[in-house]
Amino acid sequence: MKESSGTSSSFLIKQNPNPQTQNASSLLPPNSLSTQNSPTLKLFFPSSLKMASANALTSASILCSPRQGSLRRRGNQQQQGQRVNYRRVAVRASAKDIAFDQKSRSAMQSGIDKLTDAVALTLGPRGRNVVLDEFGSPKVVNDGVTIARAIELPDPMENAGAALIREVASKTNDSAGDGTTTASVLAREIIKLGLLGVTSGANPVSVKRGIDKTVLGLVEELEKRARPVKGRNDIKAVATISAGNDELIGTMIADAIDKVGPDGVLSIESSSSFETTVDVEEGMEIDRGYISPQFVTNPEKLIVEFENARVLITDQKISAIKDIIPLLEKTTQLRAPLLIIAEDVTGEALATLVVNKLRGILNVAAIKAPGFGERRKALLQDIAILTGAEFQASDLGLLIENTSVEQLGIARKVTISKDSTTIIADAASKDELQARIGQLKKELSETDSVYDSEKLAERIAKLSGGVAVIKVGAATETELEDRKLRIEDAKNATFAAIEEGIVPGGGAALVHLSTHVPSIKDKLEDAEERLGADIVQKDEIQLEPQNPKSILLATVLALVAPASLIAQNAGVEGEVVVEKVLSSEWEIGYNAMTDKYENLLEAGVIDPAKVTRCALQNAASVAGMVLTTQAIVVEKPKPKTSAAASPQGLAV
Repeated sequence: MKESSGTSSSFLIKQNPNPQTQNASSLLPPNSLSTQNSPTLKLFFPSSLKMASANALTSASILCSPRQGSLRRRGNQQQQGQRVNYRRVAVRASAKDIAFDQKSRSAMQSGIDKLTDAVALTLGPRGRNVVLDEFGSPKVVNDGVTIARAIELPDPMENAGAALIREVASKTNDSAGDGTTTASVLAREIIKLGLLGVTSGANPVSVKRGIDKTVLGLVEELEKRARPVKGRNDIKAVATISAGNDELIGTMIADAIDKVGPDGVLSIESSSSFETTVDVEEGMEIDRGYISPQFVTNPEKLIVEFENARVLITDQKISAIKDIIPLLEKTTQLRAPLLIIAEDVTGEALATLVVNKLRGILNVAAIKAPGFGERRKALLQDIAILTGAEFQASDLGLLIENTSVEQLGIARKVTISKDSTTIIADAASKDELQARIGQLKKELSETDSVYDSEKLAERIAKLSGGVAVIKVGAATETELEDRKLRIEDAKNATFAAIEEGIVPGGGAALVHLSTHVPSIKDKLEDAEERLGADIVQKDEIQLEPQNPKSILLATVLALVAPASLIAQNAGVEGEVVVEKVLSSEWEIGYNAMTDKYENLLEAGVIDPAKVTRCALQNAASVAGMVLTTQAIVVEKPKPKTSAAASPQGLAV
């Protein structure tokens, strides 16, 4: 078989062990590896891109040698003229287990119940904690999505069901930042009732359509009922409830919002002391996320986190790796992460950055420049002044390949998600930043354009608002992680409340919404769509022998499952609480902390309307997918190898 030519090439950066006496690094040919005694950094980059994107780094087959050792040894053998015999090994899919109909549904339901039971323990102000046995010390958490992500069931079919609830929790966390436990409980109830209806002969597609129409009507009613946030007290109440009734965290979030405003940015860090403090630092948020998810440094939160990063800012498109090789070399020598803000990073350049990031050779991330046209240049100039960088503008003839490390900016901290980037500036840039804000205010006073006025005011707000940095302190690492998760939930819930308003908390909003299901159901003509409406409303169904598709009235509603669980976790009978709340006005609900029925909006027991909406929509979405599933295909478990029998006469 003909030897395969390599699909990637590399260059070597010679590094002097003493950085103080190090000269400019020189690029060495790959075959000089065996002759170099000093430490070297080997950077790999594809010479021909035979992939759909930089993320597609897999192949249907691999070349290997039956007798030769590592790739490094094989490369040396080729350099010495020795022949290397390769053979092609096909990658085959492993055996699968397939389950149909009732067997598949039962397995999924079992997995859904196991995961939801663990997550539901944390619901409400009197919810319990869950200990996660992870690397290092155990983690004690009260956060639904964290618990859901940590659970993997041994049975692959049950785990498939659990994975669907994990998706509900993750989607709700991504869209609203809180309400993950409520979403999981709602999904479990709708799935359980829906599967009962489908098993008894209902058409799953029609049932799903009925569920979707019912949820759409409930969301419209929720939006009508939500009221805007009214000042600091509402913000403090939302944050306190979301943080597990921790008033200290609620006060801290309210203080942070007071300092940076409702459109400001909050960042959460670990503190070196036991105290938790709030400081406002120079910084801004950009509405652009990472170009490739392969840049992620925190897989649990799917974010990139850099400290003391160098920042390259340009309005040019980067597609050739040779343009940024000098900067990669110099930032690697400085052991500093590199953030690239450019019009785009594509082709060979993106593939090379991704490959070397995955290999641990480079610590780099790239985002697209915000805005468009002339506004993009203005925003990039703002970021350049914030970080102390020199803006590499194409219309000024500044080429990226000529950029020196001194022209890069410095950011004390960078946090990049899939949708946004937060940059906290180095303290040295404060004077230049104030001068830039003064310049923008002058431009604002001189412009007559309404559009320009809005954009200038937006830029001034981004630069002058700063970033409220909450530095979290705790006595132990376990307490620190739990506290950071609570503050993260409180932050997300607060911004969700500012965005879409608030509703009564404690599950009361969903209880009151359930009374609107009959009016929505009356508008549905299809009998099985009406069944879907019943499934959203009921938590328990009873089938008539004469008509297996019908559903009779039940005592407890599916929409009230969260309120019922909150009461149960507080040691109160859930059905009694639900019945009393159903007969009350919209604002009235059960306060599990005080064990009273009262006006929850006045008592400060409130939830963001966005969190309730996202929980309901995501639960119904995943429930619909489960109901229309007829089979499961999973990896077949490998048979356990029995231990060899011990020789007779020997004690083991």
